[in-house]
Amino acid sequence: MIVGIDIGTQSLKAVILAPEMKIIGEHAIPYSPNFPHPGWAEQDPSLWEAALGQAIQGALAKAGRKSDEVKALGFGGQLDGCVAVDRGGKPLHPCLIWMDRRAEIDGVDADTVHARCGVVLDATHLAAKIRWLKRHVPAVSAAVKFHVPVSYLVSRVTGAHAIDHATASTSMVYGLEARAYDETLLAAFGIGAEELPEVMDMADKAGELSAEGARLTGLPTGIPVAVGTGDDFSSSLGAGLTVPGRFINVLGTAEVTGALHGAPVVDPGRLVETHAFHGGHYFIENPGWLSGGALVWFRDTFRLASFDELTGLAGQVEPGAEGVTFIPALSGAMAPEWIASARGAFYGLTPAHGAPHLARALLEGLAFAMRDVFERTQKLGLAADALRIVGGGARSALWKQIRADLIGLPAETPLHTDTSAIGAAVLAGKAAGLIADIGGTIAELNPVADVTLPLVRHKQAYDNAYRRYRQLFESLRPLF
Repeated sequence: MIVGIDIGTQSLKAVILAPEMKIIGEHAIPYSPNFPHPGWAEQDPSLWEAALGQAIQGALAKAGRKSDEVKALGFGGQLDGCVAVDRGGKPLHPCLIWMDRRAEIDGVDADTVHARCGVVLDATHLAAKIRWLKRHVPAVSAAVKFHVPVSYLVSRVTGAHAIDHATASTSMVYGLEARAYDETLLAAFGIGAEELPEVMDMADKAGELSAEGARLTGLPTGIPVAVGTGDDFSSSLGAGLTVPGRFINVLGTAEVTGALHGAPVVDPGRLVETHAFHGGHYFIENPGWLSGGALVWFRDTFRLASFDELTGLAGQVEPGAEGVTFIPALSGAMAPEWIASARGAFYGLTPAHGAPHLARALLEGLAFAMRDVFERTQKLGLAADALRIVGGGARSALWKQIRADLIGLPAETPLHTDTSAIGAAVLAGKAAGLIADIGGTIAELNPVADVTLPLVRHKQAYDNAYRRYRQLFESLRPLF
């Protein structure tokens, strides 16, 4: 059996993959991030460590299997976090997670970063966070390595310091052409290559489970542990994105969207970023705006009992929300362009509008941002004949219908919609030599189970609503 782990923002999840390539057990342990100041977001890595063994043992119990039957372990998880560790591998500061925007990016040339890395100069990325920690946290002077959440847990359970090409390519110090750390960019951020994990393929074996790893996981020592990857990539992989032809939409806390391409095309408009990917492909993506998190905010603000109640309200209103428009920027705008200081807004309200209109506008505004990204990938020459939707939002028929209608493509939902841990498990199987073909394995393990076709009768209403959204964004730019 194989264990796949997803290190999420709200929980750590384990899945058990049987030899016949079926998910036979799942279990998640919840926890929360901490927001000590506006713009800051942290998480104590000890939360992940404490959850790791509990999640694995819970999943094994549900599968009716024993620890000694597990033959490989793999990790996927939140991107853009930064954990500084000492010589013993212990954290020197809470992890600055993906939502944290405190870091300074002054003095670094955005054009150089974009040209060499294919990413946008942004405070959320790893290199900016490393520089902030070095500048502002004296304890970090003892750091010997800076990890992302996945590479941190891999190091804790194996002793190896490894990061995959895809995750490294989000750091702002990885050169796309060289497929290695870039000395010019390392110097710009004041980082030594020796302070970062070694770059490897996500399906490589990082090492074997150590005695400490056995203590943390409850699994036998010596089993292979894959390098693993960030959740943008493990979720996409687990959803079946192994070759070009599908546009992926991951409806989680943040909404990740993108597609695969055979060449490292770079977006001159800087809406999407370019990342190295498994199999020689490149993942052209927008790393996401607060999406599922926006639904949580709406549910709690309007005191709704559930997300089903939210979508039930939205379903009472026709496409276009009768003129109400939502700008999906509760934590800054990521589409139609990146503006960290942008904020969310509802526009078009009259006394005739109520909670159902706001709920509909919320769902549509989040999908408008997806259309921004889709249209940009089309202009860059990426092929897409279907939309593949995964994540918690994939359980909503209305959300899927809105997205299919907005871009005029069928929306496919695979059998399993929580796919990050699945991708991690398949990578572990490959690293251990238990799986020969990743693409074929995922097609068998997680086939398409549902297809939502676009409704032509909604096209005009959505085109008009999308046009209003873009006009509103432009009008609000001076306030941003």
